[in-house]
Amino acid sequence: MPPSSTAIRRTVEGYLGRHPGERDALSGLLAALDHPVDVTARTTLPGHVTCSAVVIDRQGRVLHIRHRATGGLLLSPGGHIEPEDRTLLAAALREVAEEAGIPPDALCLTRQLLGSPIDIDVHDIDASPSKGETTHRHYDVRYAFYLAGENPPTITLQDEEVSGAQWLPQPEVTSPTLRAKLLAAGLDGRPEPVNASALIHDGAGRYLLHLRDHKPGAIWESGAFSLLGGGRTHDDQSLEDTLRRELSEEVPDLHLGNVQPYAVEDATSIDGLTVPVQVFAGQWRGNPDRLRLHEGVLLRWFPPEDLDRLRLSPATRDLIRRHAAETPPDNKPAAAPPVWDGGSQVVLNGVGVHLHVEDAEGRVLLGLRHPESKYAGNTWHYLAGRCEQESALACLVREAWEEAGLVIDPADVELAHVVHVVDAPGSQPLMQLVFRAHRWEGTPEVREPDKCLTWQWWPRHELPDRIVSYTRTAITAISEGRPYSEMGW
Repeated sequence: MPPSSTAIRRTVEGYLGRHPGERDALSGLLAALDHPVDVTARTTLPGHVTCSAVVIDRQGRVLHIRHRATGGLLLSPGGHIEPEDRTLLAAALREVAEEAGIPPDALCLTRQLLGSPIDIDVHDIDASPSKGETTHRHYDVRYAFYLAGENPPTITLQDEEVSGAQWLPQPEVTSPTLRAKLLAAGLDGRPEPVNASALIHDGAGRYLLHLRDHKPGAIWESGAFSLLGGGRTHDDQSLEDTLRRELSEEVPDLHLGNVQPYAVEDATSIDGLTVPVQVFAGQWRGNPDRLRLHEGVLLRWFPPEDLDRLRLSPATRDLIRRHAAETPPDNKPAAAPPVWDGGSQVVLNGVGVHLHVEDAEGRVLLGLRHPESKYAGNTWHYLAGRCEQESALACLVREAWEEAGLVIDPADVELAHVVHVVDAPGSQPLMQLVFRAHRWEGTPEVREPDKCLTWQWWPRHELPDRIVSYTRTAITAISEGRPYSEMGW
């Protein structure tokens, strides 16, 4: 089934968000999308959608082909959408495979575009009485791809349509509009990771794997075990941001502390493209059965010796075994030593207090922690502190004044949420108490610049990307009326 009008409109509107000056040129396509017609069918007149592939090699050159029908050197392989094309991008991949013999796995997406069109070209097509076609218009959606490998693939031309091929430097690209967009985008032909995954281990030799939903043709590695993670978006500032956003969407209660880049591995997308994936390694020792899972079927710990029993990609299996060989079990004791009382083991828990205040518009007060802070540097967090030899409310009142100059009466405070957290494997468990203050005096000011850079009010549904995970969890839980949550167990 070809892409729907809704999917095509989403693609076109996303493109116009980057190129708003082309809305008038695409007004005919937008108008056609408002009607119950198939804009991908070649019989749809006065215009329909076609797709092309802009293939860029490691020298930054662009593939051009010579069509027999026109005799001219055209920009790139492309043509009409077929009924079996699931997406516009899939149609472009099929065309480059048919006309130039370049298979999808020889190509990869660019970091700059991430599967969005680089250009939508509008051009008129002359009438063809032999085909029963009148003069009409093509809206050619062009996708840019890099060659995935160091060595260029062999070009195998479709003899009945194509008579030659040539790689041209970007300043010599035959389409003026595409030439300008290529040069502005800085597409140098060097592949970069566009996905991020988490290789999560417990420090004792086990690895956390995610069983995906069984939806063939709709998701990667359907019905198989895999690492958590996903694709980069245009809003992600870094691949670590991609990873943490994906984790918050897939498993919002999974608080993964420090992560380190471990390896770049190639995967294969639904459309057959090669996808470079940045794999981050991180440690966590919680119980996956206690996590809310928003995507997939389940999470489980597995030792490397059990991997052969699972439906798992060979690349992921090899990656885990390589990491296991390089990472012997740490066997570290808990940071807080157990206390024995009457024959039972008691583990001491730390207590933290956090201030949840909302302004008249319902926005939540958060502070940006100093980049050199020992905990969560350059990350947004509640006004917070660790209880000393004092009550939790006394600590809250003291911290509010010391950090932000706010005066709070304990009578105006209520306990809004509790998050029981283990920040890192083997660390002391923390009982994080979040108190809501209904009234206070003063305007938030930075009184401890070595700890906090600024205070800012944030809408609850538009929180910053870099925010302490349990702070995000608490804000969400408070809005949903849930009094308790756990992270890291």
